[in-house]
Amino acid sequence: MAKIETGETIIIVLRDPREKIWGVLDETNSAGVYMRGIDLNAFDDWIRAIVNNDPFFGMSDYFFPMWRVERVIRDEASGEIPSMAEQFQQKTGLEILTL
Repeated sequence: MAKIETGETIIIVLRDPREKIWGVLDETNSAGVYMRGIDLNAFDDWIRAIVNNDPFFGMSDYFFPMWRVERVIRDEASGEIPSMAEQFQQKTGLEILTL
């Protein structure tokens, strides 16, 4: 298993309160995780807003202290199901790393 590196797209699962955030990993250290992302529940609405050129909140910079981090998952394809980053690119024509 390869280490998740800075610049990769990830899903972070948090506790207290329970949240899931999708985005790009900036840094991981003993204090916590820095990333640029969006709440997973808003992902589809965000893509629709981009495609339709509608106003919508975008990605934000986050820091999550390690005590809140339950797990960090690499965003990757599973069989024929594309990763979320691939879905974003297919639907918007944009690269997530350019935002």
